[in-house]
Amino acid sequence: MTRVPFAKLVGAIHGGWRWWWDGTNSRDELARVALTLSIPLLLILWLYTLRHKTWKGTYPLPPGPRGLPFVGNLPFLGPNLHQCFSQYARTYGPIFKLHLGNKLFVVVSSPSIAKEVYRENDIIFSNHDQPIAARVISYNGSNLVRCPYGPTWRMLRRVFVNELLNSRILDARYSLRRLEIRRMVRNLYTKNGTAINVGEVAFATTLNLLTSMLCGGELEWETMGTEFRRAVVETVELMGRRNISDFFPFLAWFDLQGVEREIKERVSWLDRVYEAMIEERVRLDGAVGEGGEKGEERKDILSMLLRIRNDGDAEVPLTDANLKGLITDLLVGGTNTTSTTVEWVMAELMHHPDINRRARQELAAVVGGPDAAVEESHVPRLKYLRAVIKEALRLHPVVPLLVPRVPSEPCVLGGGYLIPAGARVVTNVWAIHTDPWLWDSSAEFRPERFLNEGGGGGGGAEFRYFPFGAGRRRCAGLALVERMLPLLVATLLHAFEWRVPEGVELDLCERPGVTMTKEKPVLAIPTPRFSNPDIYG
Repeated sequence: MTRVPFAKLVGAIHGGWRWWWDGTNSRDELARVALTLSIPLLLILWLYTLRHKTWKGTYPLPPGPRGLPFVGNLPFLGPNLHQCFSQYARTYGPIFKLHLGNKLFVVVSSPSIAKEVYRENDIIFSNHDQPIAARVISYNGSNLVRCPYGPTWRMLRRVFVNELLNSRILDARYSLRRLEIRRMVRNLYTKNGTAINVGEVAFATTLNLLTSMLCGGELEWETMGTEFRRAVVETVELMGRRNISDFFPFLAWFDLQGVEREIKERVSWLDRVYEAMIEERVRLDGAVGEGGEKGEERKDILSMLLRIRNDGDAEVPLTDANLKGLITDLLVGGTNTTSTTVEWVMAELMHHPDINRRARQELAAVVGGPDAAVEESHVPRLKYLRAVIKEALRLHPVVPLLVPRVPSEPCVLGGGYLIPAGARVVTNVWAIHTDPWLWDSSAEFRPERFLNEGGGGGGGAEFRYFPFGAGRRRCAGLALVERMLPLLVATLLHAFEWRVPEGVELDLCERPGVTMTKEKPVLAIPTPRFSNPDIYG
């Protein structure tokens, strides 16, 4: 190979340097700009590649089953993913990988690794997955659940938790919750001897309760209740459907299964409902202003949201999409979570007469006889009933796989497994809740386990019980759920005797989907226990 004399090499470098800085030709100018931009880009690419190779060379991916070319493990998934993933965990351990199409999923099934995700690396795992259906219902990531972590999410969280659902606001809205609970009892009183769908009753009551809080009890949406429930149920089912476009994004334009088209139809209907609510609230607020009620500010949630939106002086403004997204979080998330849990609780209580009897005895001791109405102030003393609800959520968490997290940068979990940036990290909270190594008689319905300190409650502190998630993206509406859910269950149980109609089998089977709902609805006949209906007048 011919050697280049040192003097010529120096001369070439010097000439190149002079060309870069002193050239005047327009072609030279374009070349210099291109070279100036390409050098830092090449440097960044080189550093990223070097870092990626270093991560990959140092830490392996988690173990997992072999898949087929192109489709990966998709053809081998069962209908109930939480059960399917639990079986995989028995073979591959508490952290394993699945290739679903061209996306990498990592499934976590132990408290120790969940702690690494939700506490030790919470910021890295602060983004939620955004499949197509979720993106549509969230107004393209504008609600609290699906908004990317950052200033907008922090603004939404502050508005939702600190301004809309703080203790003061919830206390002030109790009269509305009380009114809707009593309306439910009066309605059930007229159904004496008739089999009713417990889930539908719970959904309708929760919807009325939430809309009264949202709109101050002045707007009536009961006529829309059935349509609203249908839209919510169908939307949740669509979100749980395995959409081929989510696993192969290059197919998304074709929408082969029609998921995007169908969910847009449901969301369009919901959007019209939200628009009507907003327009009516604006009209009513304007009427109050014209009436001259100085200093009188409405405290319902929608009025507060509109004031926050209209102020426009926030560092991160609340947009119309954000406003509708928060309404979706409240109405869709709140109704589905509460009604599903009520249905499971009532099914378990009717399935276990001894537990049912003990819960009624506690209600009699705390609330009084059947002619005494349950109040929210009774709930803190209903320890056994609250344990019943916790046990139902242990065995039947509403979202058994939680919402998948997407790490913003590579991370190491489980003692040395690489989790690449952009992977979908799924926490199988159902598997943790039913792990026999963590829970005595894990498959049995035993509320007593939650009565003793350290008996398995912990609010997620031990990461063996956290049905509503953990970390900074834990369910933001938990404070409201903790008020509504026990009050609703306690009232149903204290005011009525419940029995299954003849010829109807009570089962505890699950329906496949993103939420854990019963395969068959709970049908039961309520018999009033009170002799004086005026107590619920």
